[in-house]
Amino acid sequence: MSLLLSQPSKLCFRKPVFVRSSSLHSNGFSSSSSFMYVDPCGGDDLGKLVIRRAGDITPLEKKLPLKEMGTIGSSNGWLATLKDGVVGLQEVDLNLNTSDPKRITLPPLVTVPHCQTLIVNNVVMSSSSPEEEDCVVAIKFLGNQLSFCRPAQSNSEWINIRIAHPCFSSSTVMFSKKDDMFRIPGSGGHIIGSWDLRTQMNTTKFQRFRFKKIPNLTKPSKTLLDSCYKSEHLVESRATGETFLVKQYKKTAEIVDDGIARMKTEAVMVFKLDSQGNAVYTQDIGDLCIFLTKFEPFCVPSSIFPDLCPNHVKILDVDETTIVNLADQTWNCYYNKKKID
Repeated sequence: MSLLLSQPSKLCFRKPVFVRSSSLHSNGFSSSSSFMYVDPCGGDDLGKLVIRRAGDITPLEKKLPLKEMGTIGSSNGWLATLKDGVVGLQEVDLNLNTSDPKRITLPPLVTVPHCQTLIVNNVVMSSSSPEEEDCVVAIKFLGNQLSFCRPAQSNSEWINIRIAHPCFSSSTVMFSKKDDMFRIPGSGGHIIGSWDLRTQMNTTKFQRFRFKKIPNLTKPSKTLLDSCYKSEHLVESRATGETFLVKQYKKTAEIVDDGIARMKTEAVMVFKLDSQGNAVYTQDIGDLCIFLTKFEPFCVPSSIFPDLCPNHVKILDVDETTIVNLADQTWNCYYNKKKID
């Protein structure tokens, strides 16, 4: 295993507000597909909205005031904010020309006993608009609380779940379009919790996974990974129907202003999940490019976006922009060049 690192030209320590894939046809991607993300390093309290459309080499960009971009996440082109216990959703215009975006206010949050609703891990929606009758908004809070809401219903209220298992405390929730359910990976990725929209959402189902074909790491590589902070991300491809578990390994690169730790990715491992409970290590995800982000990881076919490479993982985070080539396990990060093993 090798790691290639290089130095960034500019650092910014605000959260990247969101990355999302656009609403797509159920059978995959079309020529009108797009995805967008917000770069918070715009200066002067501005963030930069970047929209990439299929077939276009040059992305569209627009500056947005950070105070309007929310603080807790986004999903499907809607920004999520939290103020005084109330969650708000604000639509982001793909055409970059709307001065008065649509806003929706959700019911006040209810905190489950022995849980908290001030710190949010992420926010996910089951469809492209909270105004759709069957749309469900899910919020995973730091700790054991998971909350669901159907904003379009006249008697909308939160369904609150306390996940008893402690391994889900720092995990993020994702929505599986294929299975019509919300899913959360536990720490380590051995257990995945799920909530089915077609049945009772307050019923939690757990599935255990067996890791297979794990690479034989050299001792230095194993020591390195053992010393890292580990996180797990579930990603579903709408183009192929495949589900991947991505393990990300990060370490503190340095302590900078006001004691803030700058993290860098040392490695990623991708596992393909199947219905039999197997998580099979792979270095080949075909034409797909996986994006790991703070709030909503996703993947897209690289063939319809000219500047994307197939079989890569791209990490967009506050400390780094990292491109991982899965085929040869070479990491191209914007840090000092360095090779291990």
